[in-house]
Amino acid sequence: MKYVIVIPDGCADEPVAELGGVTPLQAAKLPNMDRVAKAGVVGLSNNVPPSLTPASDVATLSLFGYDPLQYYTGRAPLETAAMGIDLGPNDWAVRCNLVYVPDGHMRDFTAGHISSEDGAPLINALQHELGGKELGGGTIEFHPGVQYRNILVWRGRGAPCPLEGTSAQAPHDIPDKPVADYLPQGPGARLLIDLMEASKPIFAAHPATQKRIAEGKKPATQTWLWGHGKAPRIRPFAELYGGRGAIISAVDLVRGVGVLLGWHRIDVPGATGYLDTNYANKGKYAIDALADFDLVCVHVEAPDEASHEGKATEKVRALEQIDEHIVGPLLDALPRHGDYRLLVEPDHRTTLRTRAHAHGAVAFAACGTGIAPDAAERYDEPTAAATGRAFDPGWQLMKWWLGRGA
Repeated sequence: MKYVIVIPDGCADEPVAELGGVTPLQAAKLPNMDRVAKAGVVGLSNNVPPSLTPASDVATLSLFGYDPLQYYTGRAPLETAAMGIDLGPNDWAVRCNLVYVPDGHMRDFTAGHISSEDGAPLINALQHELGGKELGGGTIEFHPGVQYRNILVWRGRGAPCPLEGTSAQAPHDIPDKPVADYLPQGPGARLLIDLMEASKPIFAAHPATQKRIAEGKKPATQTWLWGHGKAPRIRPFAELYGGRGAIISAVDLVRGVGVLLGWHRIDVPGATGYLDTNYANKGKYAIDALADFDLVCVHVEAPDEASHEGKATEKVRALEQIDEHIVGPLLDALPRHGDYRLLVEPDHRTTLRTRAHAHGAVAFAACGTGIAPDAAERYDEPTAAATGRAFDPGWQLMKWWLGRGA
């Protein structure tokens, strides 16, 4: 049996006035996702427990069949796995965004979708100026990641980490809001705030910043620290559910979850984690991976990015690209491998109205060997709600989809 998961990140939404009062899934032309619905079943899955923040870290663990209340320790530790950064038992990782805050408001949590070529020198400058500094009983180090997504590591020596019990706000959930109202809170707040403040003069004086300003681009004005946690202990997917898996994503967070699950990481040329990603290459590499793996997961960040930018037409277009270049080709290729199952499901809701993640169930569509079709004709939120099929908590969906029980 071959299994394929397609994740259109953050595509779940609410009716949008700009789209005629329907959701992006309803507005988009999705003949292949509708093929999945007609050939199989449609339903709802609630991937984020009420007590946790609605974000891809929590939701992706749930989508992959892991109870986030048991396994989740923070966003940054998941990303360190994809970056090859080892965390010891006393170490903590912190997500280190490059952001654009020119007037005290979070104007762009991506610093103008800063390139890795422009962003890495800034993170390296932080490491040069601040790396190795003693803070809260440990030392710190900065690691460049992809574009605006980077990592700070606090290396402990056995003493309690000051970040334990500290809360920090995700920058993508406070668009255009005053950052002073969303600073970290708790015992480690001062440590995080001081580091964010220390980054401002370092960035302002850096040639990479002057270069972006001269090019008319948004510069990174500071770091934003959040998503902290220690390394999770996650049972391998093969041990829990069986099979050999592969993960395709341009986002370190999702890749990191896959790596921690024991899946093979496949990097796709032209995959950017943004609206300009190479959808066709993602579909092609997924099809090729079916020859070597039992389960292939394809994650596409574009719908989520469109929501964060409040671009309804771009969100619809991203969904149509996923449908045409990923879902369609995979539907055509899977029968050549014998028995198969295909699942299309976003991790969480990201609404165009708020430009932020939100709690609530998301629609899924699944088809393949042994899945008896229901009456659904389309893949969208109202259709999914009408079927009465629901998984809450959402992590139980994986067991059903793999045929391991109801």
